[in-house]
Amino acid sequence: MLPEAKSEKLLYVANYFSNRVDVYSYPKGKQVGMLTTDIFAPDGICIDKRNNIWIVNNEPNDDAIVEFKHGGTSPIATLKDSSQYPDSCSIDPATGDLAVTNHDTISGASGSVAVYSHAKGLPTLYADPSIVKMFFCGYDDKGNLFVDGTPYGSEGFVFAELPKGKSALKNIALKGGSINFPGQILWDGKYLAVGDQDFKPKYGQRHTSGIYRTTGAGARIVGAVALRTSQDVAGFWIDGNAVVAPDVFDYYTSQNPGNVLFFDYPAGGKPSGKLSKGFSDPLGVAISP
Repeated sequence: MLPEAKSEKLLYVANYFSNRVDVYSYPKGKQVGMLTTDIFAPDGICIDKRNNIWIVNNEPNDDAIVEFKHGGTSPIATLKDSSQYPDSCSIDPATGDLAVTNHDTISGASGSVAVYSHAKGLPTLYADPSIVKMFFCGYDDKGNLFVDGTPYGSEGFVFAELPKGKSALKNIALKGGSINFPGQILWDGKYLAVGDQDFKPKYGQRHTSGIYRTTGAGARIVGAVALRTSQDVAGFWIDGNAVVAPDVFDYYTSQNPGNVLFFDYPAGGKPSGKLSKGFSDPLGVAISP
């Protein structure tokens, strides 16, 4: 890591195929380092209240979830997610509990969300009979956990909540719009932001991605944020009035080698900036203050 990594806000970008996480100063966009130790097919990234970085490896191994200090290059903790293929993570701001979604198991069984109490030990798994593959998760400001995934026999969208203190997921039918394919879930300070990897096909593209602002358990979509020119944004990160969106390779047209786009939030529209630094399937991003 370069010296400025210790004193500046940092943007972390997971490169799935190259088994690395690139680190940039934010918002300058200067690369200040790279994480490779215990990084295997990195996917989701989340930040705890100590500004430590949690990286989810999309492989069923003994260090499936790896913790680094802000600006650090050596892991300070690892967690097991045995027999699962984990995708994304989120930290409860009140308790420090760590939630990790598993899209399925090595035996092909349905996915689940694993909750690690205080981000330690072994998790409690929560499944939803309506979800076959679970992709993303996010806590709101009250400690309620939300997840999304796909239903049986379809590539549609299912949304569910694990209310704080409860032991079962509850499905939510959102009103006021339609989400076509699961995306990242983040609390934006006022609403629960839910991504759609196949957002309102238009603008002359095969498809684009976007974000819906929702009331969470209130089941209402109150606004839509179009991420124009994007091809496939899975994870994203909201930082005040900006959203950072990793845009993965477009396998259908080969026109997008993978980059990180910046948009105004919640205005959306065309990107206000872009990083193109030889990414390889950038999936998850996070900003550590």
